[in-house]
Amino acid sequence: MYLPRTIGSFFTQALGQFPVILLTGPRQVGKTTCLRHHCAEGRAYVTLDDPLACRLAKEDPALFLQRYSGAVLIDEIQYAPELLPHIKMAVDENREPGKFWLTGSQQFHLMQGVSESLAGRVAIANLLGFSRRELLGQADTATPFLPTGDSLTRRMKSGSAVSLQGLYRHIWRGSFPAIAISDAMDRDLFYSSFVQTYLQRDIRDLARVGDEMAFLRFLRAAAARSGQLLNMSDMARDADVTSATAKSWLSMLQTSGIVYLLEPYHTNVTKRLVKAPKLYFLDTGLTAYLTEWSSPETLEAGAMSGAILETWVVTEILKSYWHNGRRAPLYYYRDKDKKEVDLLIVQDGGVYPLEIKRTAAPKPDDARHFQVLERLGLPVGPGGVICLSQTLVPLTERVHCIPMAVL
Repeated sequence: MYLPRTIGSFFTQALGQFPVILLTGPRQVGKTTCLRHHCAEGRAYVTLDDPLACRLAKEDPALFLQRYSGAVLIDEIQYAPELLPHIKMAVDENREPGKFWLTGSQQFHLMQGVSESLAGRVAIANLLGFSRRELLGQADTATPFLPTGDSLTRRMKSGSAVSLQGLYRHIWRGSFPAIAISDAMDRDLFYSSFVQTYLQRDIRDLARVGDEMAFLRFLRAAAARSGQLLNMSDMARDADVTSATAKSWLSMLQTSGIVYLLEPYHTNVTKRLVKAPKLYFLDTGLTAYLTEWSSPETLEAGAMSGAILETWVVTEILKSYWHNGRRAPLYYYRDKDKKEVDLLIVQDGGVYPLEIKRTAAPKPDDARHFQVLERLGLPVGPGGVICLSQTLVPLTERVHCIPMAVL
C-alpha cells in the first residue's frame, strides 16, 4: 500500500524546471518508495547500497553514467560523491528536465558536494516520516503551518479530533512508515533494528567511531534532552566522552537526519538573548525508544511527557514546510531574564509566536511573553497556544487556543 506524500506536489513543479532532483532525509522514511512511485516507465533504478554498483560509481563514474545513460534514479548518492561532478557535466551537455533523481541519507555531507557541483541545476527537498496530515490522507492539501485565523479555521475543519491517549500512542510509536501505517509492526523490534543499522552503517561511514557503546550512550543522552537548550558539556559527561567528541557526534546526528537544532532568533536590538540552540529529535518514537519508555501510558504520565509533546509539535510544523519543498523559517526566543517563546515563525517581515502547553485549558497568561517580541522591531502577527484543548477559541485579540487537531 502506498500512502501519498505531500512532497509529491513539489516533484510536479520541480520536474519541469530542474535536471536534477535530490531528496534527502533519514533512513527508512520512504525516500526511495516515494520517488519510485512517481517514476515513469523506462527510468532506470540503481542503489549504491549495492557494493558492485557503488564500486563502479566511485572508481569509474564516467563509465557508470554511460551504463545509466537515460533517465535514472540513483539511491544513496552519498556513498559515491565522485558522481556529482560527472552529473554536472552531463547536465551541462543536456539540460533535460528531471533526468537525474537522487536520494541521500546524509544531508550535510551530501549538500557540500551538491553546492560545489550542482548549484543552479538541482531542486532539493527534505523528507521525514509521515506527517499527521499525510496519515489522514490529506497529503495533497497540506500546507505550511501559519497561525492566522483563516488558516486555523480551515485546518480545524479538516483535522480530526485527537484524544490524549491516541496522541501519545502516535508519539510513542513514531512516524517512520513501517511503524505508522502498520499496527502489526513490533515497535521495539523495529527501533532496535534501526539503531543497529544506524550504528553499523551511517556512523561508521561518517566517522570511525571506535566505541559504539559510548556513542549509544551519547545517543540516549541526546534523546533525553529533546526539547531542551543544547548543553554539550552535560551530554559529554553523561556519555563519558570529551566535549570535542560530543560536538563531533552531534554533528553526525544532524548530518544523518536524527536531530534538528532550532536556532534562537537573533537581533542587534538587544544583547540579552540566549544564543544556544534547542535540540529536537526528528522522530518521537525513536526518542521514546532510546529513553526506554515502555508504553504510551508511561510516557504520557512520565517526566518527559511535556518535552516529547513539544518535540512532536515542532517536528509536525517542520514537516509542513519541508514536505512542501520549503525552507522552515522556525526559531525560538529566550532572553537572560528567562522570558521564552517556544516557537517563532518568521515570514514576510513578521513574527508569528507560538507556545506549546500540555494542558486542555490554556490561559491568556500562557502567552504573556509574546509582548517582549515588540522590542525586536518586527511586526508581531497572530499567535497561539498549541495545547490539548478540543476547540479553537481566542484567548486574546491576537492569540488563539490552538488544538492539536489543526496540525
